[in-house]
Amino acid sequence: MRPAHQLSHDDRILLQTVARVVISDSDGSLLAQVGRHVAPPRSVPLLLPDRGTAFEPMTDAGARQLQPAAPEVGPPADGAAAAAKARFDNGTGSFSADGREYVIISRADTLTPAPWANVIANPHFGTVVSESSSGYTWFENAHEFRLTPWHNDPIADASGEALYLRDEETGRVWSPTPLPCRGQGSYQTRHGFGYSVYEHVEDGIASELWIYVALDAAVKFSHLIVRNTSGRPRLLSVTGYVEWVLGDVRGKSQMHVVTEVDADTGALTAHNPYNIEFGGRVAFYDVDSPTRSFTADRSEFLGRNGHLGAPAALQRAKLSGAAGVGLDPCAAVQVPIALRDGESFETTFRLGAASDSRAATALAARYKGVEAAKASLAEVRAYWIDTLGAVQVETPDASVDLLVNGWLPYQTLSSRYFARSGYYQSGGAFGFRDQLQDVMAMVHLAPALCREHLLRSAAHQFPQGDVLHWWHPPLDRGVRTRCSDDYLWLPLAVSRYLETTGDLDVLEERVRFVEARALNVDEESYYDLPMLSAHQKTLYEHCELALRRGVELCGARGLPLMGSGDWNDGMNRVGIGGVGESVWLGFFLFDVLTRFGKVATARDDEQLAAWCRTASQNLRENLAEHAWDGEWYQRAWFDDGTPLGSRSSDECQIDSISQSWAVLSGAADSARGRQAMQSLDKHLVRRDDGLIQLLTPAFDKTTKDPGYIRGYVPGVRENGGQYTHAAVWAAMAFAELSDRERAWELARMINPIQHATDAAGVARYKVEPYVMAADVYALPPHIGRGGWTWYTGSAGWMYQLLTESLLGLRRHNDTISLEPRIPSHWPRYRIEYRTGASVYAIEVTQTDDNVATLALDGSLQPDLNFRLIDDGARHQVVVCCPR
Repeated sequence: MRPAHQLSHDDRILLQTVARVVISDSDGSLLAQVGRHVAPPRSVPLLLPDRGTAFEPMTDAGARQLQPAAPEVGPPADGAAAAAKARFDNGTGSFSADGREYVIISRADTLTPAPWANVIANPHFGTVVSESSSGYTWFENAHEFRLTPWHNDPIADASGEALYLRDEETGRVWSPTPLPCRGQGSYQTRHGFGYSVYEHVEDGIASELWIYVALDAAVKFSHLIVRNTSGRPRLLSVTGYVEWVLGDVRGKSQMHVVTEVDADTGALTAHNPYNIEFGGRVAFYDVDSPTRSFTADRSEFLGRNGHLGAPAALQRAKLSGAAGVGLDPCAAVQVPIALRDGESFETTFRLGAASDSRAATALAARYKGVEAAKASLAEVRAYWIDTLGAVQVETPDASVDLLVNGWLPYQTLSSRYFARSGYYQSGGAFGFRDQLQDVMAMVHLAPALCREHLLRSAAHQFPQGDVLHWWHPPLDRGVRTRCSDDYLWLPLAVSRYLETTGDLDVLEERVRFVEARALNVDEESYYDLPMLSAHQKTLYEHCELALRRGVELCGARGLPLMGSGDWNDGMNRVGIGGVGESVWLGFFLFDVLTRFGKVATARDDEQLAAWCRTASQNLRENLAEHAWDGEWYQRAWFDDGTPLGSRSSDECQIDSISQSWAVLSGAADSARGRQAMQSLDKHLVRRDDGLIQLLTPAFDKTTKDPGYIRGYVPGVRENGGQYTHAAVWAAMAFAELSDRERAWELARMINPIQHATDAAGVARYKVEPYVMAADVYALPPHIGRGGWTWYTGSAGWMYQLLTESLLGLRRHNDTISLEPRIPSHWPRYRIEYRTGASVYAIEVTQTDDNVATLALDGSLQPDLNFRLIDDGARHQVVVCCPR
């Protein structure tokens, strides 16, 4: 108890804000204040089903009736024919005939073993949906500013968003999606590039729900089409619902969310004035119908102890119209529908956000109406078709075509780069090494995006050469660590971008640093908001700074220090004392030095080029002297000198990435490189189980502490499971050795489509067969089960493996070279490569001749290269290669 005059004004406001009861000495006696009557909440009458209700069709301008003909956004006209052309049907799902959709049939007794999701995003806004639910939505940052809750519940597949249809004559309620209020019969879900569609028929009412986000705006559309096929007039209502978060966790933010109704647009708005980093942001929820009822009170909508499967509000005639402060915040809007037999009705629910109230109101008005929703969908579909269409392949393996022609680059761009989120990980942050790897895979499809991200990454480097391990936009608060490989991905990604595009001008772009305090001696990392430095250097100088730091931080054996983990973050205790060294990082640094030395030469910087050659040669010699363990390469040394990844190790006797990168970097001599890969094949490739382990045996009982990797159950994720990043690198290494049959064998083992070709495979693998999984479990009772999906960098590496390492497509500035490494039984394959307005149709045929030839538009070329010319024409390239 403290006198009021001893409290500051700010403290007094804070206490009044969080208090449940406020008693004032100027507001009457205590008895009067405690006994004061509080107005009861608005009472809405129960819905009383009445089959005698007069039928009056609705004529609202925003939500309209349609003729029986299917609208443009509808399903294929011949559903049976489309089903007959389904590809890789496993009984639960299949690819559409054109490969652009994955179609899932959800029956009450046959559900997907885990949520099969779609990540739909633009660079600033997005949503994750599953085959059953509307998922969650965010603005600017998928972790820090969620509009609706992220539950991470693969069992219940819970969501904070929902749509409901109600028969006003009977009171029966169901959802157009399988969750949260499942109707009778089956549902069909179609996940496409940038959208998902849910189709269902309930008691003669056919519904079709399209979910997508605008191409360049923070708006999520739930476009609903309802058709009356029941043979009689119907009175219905549709209700849309979202739970507001406006922060990271609903429990922290819900008491602060203020809800209102915008007078101009009628949209329900919400803002959180206590969110410091996203101050001023305003979210909105709106529907295309002036005839509506609404509530912003979640307690009213769900009812006491209620849930989304049976909301209390849908037992009442309409919603109460409650909004304001002090509510358990949500947004629910209900629209009446009247349909004659054969009529259709469509409307759009829009969930969005903007930087302030005025911008939110303008955004809600801009996308109002069915036509605006359709135009946005057309833009989204055109964008993805155009972007993914830059490289298209046709091979004897249809599963390769499906991955390369859409699903791998879509996963990389939509989930990894735009959303930085997935069903199992709501990250939100840019990872320094993570997104650099992703854009390395996009140099053919989106070179401008790659260039932009190189500069963004350089802007998160410290003057000392290290970088933010990851950072959260928009303020860029992030974590500074002792991680030893992060900063080296910048010169590697720059080298790859330059090799492909020849854009040397990007090296002269000037980029500022960030500054923050150095790590204390006893600190592994810390999280803070760094300052923007006054110092700046060219991108080229940023790369040189990273390289020099990498070479300087070497141990007694002349190999790079492990720090608080290299690529494998989970090995964060191996070299935390500043003495342990990493063999993998030695090979990786050798590769980066070799590649950037060529960049220095192209820039006429012979001094740096010579330094790169000397440093890489020293690494080669030190690796040869210290890292070879007799049959394979070690992984690292602990601070006390104990080897890791050695025959003498009690656990983790062999690690795949040291073997793969010995070959990929070119640092190992031929004999050792082949022996190392043979050992990888012998100890880590599990053909009977269809997986490739990262290391074996898994960490379990060793007295040496490698770090948090040991916190994973043995056989799961990095701890002895298949970590798909590393599995892809193994296949790439076999391709580099020209062991093409084994490279393709491993690629097929990694291919997610091959994990779920039938019902038994679906039950074993469980997760989505149309995108990459970060890991596959390797020990009983879950051998072959997929781990988290979507948000994994293995998608970008798998794309590089298939298009470049195996199909042999390489671009060097304005020249394409072909180096096919295909199975001997393949007769031919085709690639369509688009540059600007021109298309090059490349056909590669295997022959029994020993001579390889390439003809461009009928003109024989001196080797397997041809120049790209953007003349707007279609060119024919014919390649013959020895079998």
